[in-house]
Amino acid sequence: MGCWFEIRALSAALLLSLAPGIAAADGAQCRDDLAILRTDGQLVNFTIEIADDSAERAQGLMGRREMEAGAGMLFIYDRPREVAFWMHDTPLPLDMVFIDPAGRVVKVAANTTPNDDTPIPSGAPVRYVLEINAGMAARYGIAPGAVLAHPSVDPAQAAFPCE
Repeated sequence: MGCWFEIRALSAALLLSLAPGIAAADGAQCRDDLAILRTDGQLVNFTIEIADDSAERAQGLMGRREMEAGAGMLFIYDRPREVAFWMHDTPLPLDMVFIDPAGRVVKVAANTTPNDDTPIPSGAPVRYVLEINAGMAARYGIAPGAVLAHPSVDPAQAAFPCE
């Protein structure tokens, strides 16, 4: 019986390691190219590009037709502010995750409409916006209350600090 338990535990660990974007919930090993979100006791990792200046933020993911399941773009602002995004020239449907200065998710705009010029407001002052493939937020339970770990979040105020 001990052998069966070990095989089942090993199989579960293998499946977890193969699931894109999922990690064990035992810590945030932060890197600049990784956005780590903690939600309901699990960590969800996205390999990210950073958009932290006005030119990069203006370009965003415009023109992209596809993005890997575990990828995204993290928009970083110098100071908290209300923002509005749109999907102009963006054929890829996205989830937009609006995040406050402490790294707390305050809003998720799910399944945005490709190529739509309608503004999508943050609804609150944010310092970060994470864009990921449409449906990923629902798939991983990313909703208001989830928290982001990333080196750009001030450790003195981070809801989920880096180790």
